[in-house]
Amino acid sequence: MATGSSDHRGHQARTGEAPPDSEEGATHLSHDEEIDVEERRAPPAKIVHEAIRRQGLEELKRPALSLLWSGLAAGVAMGMSILAEAILTLNLPEGPARPIIASFGYAFGFLIVIMGRLQLFTESTVTAVLPLATQPSWPSFGRTARLWALVLVANLAGTFAFALFTLAGGFGSPEIGGAISAVSRGILGHGFGHVLLSGIPSGFLIAALVWILPSASGERVLIIALLTWLIALGDFAHVVVGSAEAWLLMLEGTMSPLDAVGGYILPAFIGNVIGGTALFALLAHAQVVREIHH
Repeated sequence: MATGSSDHRGHQARTGEAPPDSEEGATHLSHDEEIDVEERRAPPAKIVHEAIRRQGLEELKRPALSLLWSGLAAGVAMGMSILAEAILTLNLPEGPARPIIASFGYAFGFLIVIMGRLQLFTESTVTAVLPLATQPSWPSFGRTARLWALVLVANLAGTFAFALFTLAGGFGSPEIGGAISAVSRGILGHGFGHVLLSGIPSGFLIAALVWILPSASGERVLIIALLTWLIALGDFAHVVVGSAEAWLLMLEGTMSPLDAVGGYILPAFIGNVIGGTALFALLAHAQVVREIHH
């Protein structure tokens, strides 16, 4: 039966006959039109899943030193989100639209990191988890934990370097340095639970971004900008960007080391993992698990 069906489809392809639609009857499209339809279709969920899983496998196989250097560069680059937001705030007139427009600056660091294929911890809450979810084992868990640890440490080291550079007046303008500090103070006044909960939507949105990008083609920049803008607009906690703010406030003496690490970075980390891995990655895997194991 399968052979006959395959031969019939081959005959349709050779003659230009359109294949029947099992639900709506004949499509009445030519062979070329059918090809055009296929090219315009969004890829099935299992194809997106497999693309991200393979990306995760590549990341898991990278040498430790490569992950550290890439993660360090990503941490420094994520500081550009704060810099861009600060510069926009500095140059925009006072008014209700000011924070809305300035929040677009938050996307800059993500654009550099994602388009530049640097290692960002919150992306790996999806990419490194799908290989583990597909073939769970202790060695696979160990590889995922290794990548998470290396990338997170490197990201935090990069944001610390950004904070040091800012405090040292590296941007050459006291106004810019003051604006960065002012933007960073937005993380103050929130308890552990608040930061953790606000980290969940942030982790979910970054995981959604990773899932969407394989299908995005020419709209990648717009999608990155919109989803990360929403994180800034919602004042959601992101462990990497937020760590740059926490380090700067700690170096200035506004926050204690305990408050910076235990009061912000740790709960943001937990929230991002819950949102990115527990909510998005595992749910995204659940929708295709029967298809990929069929």
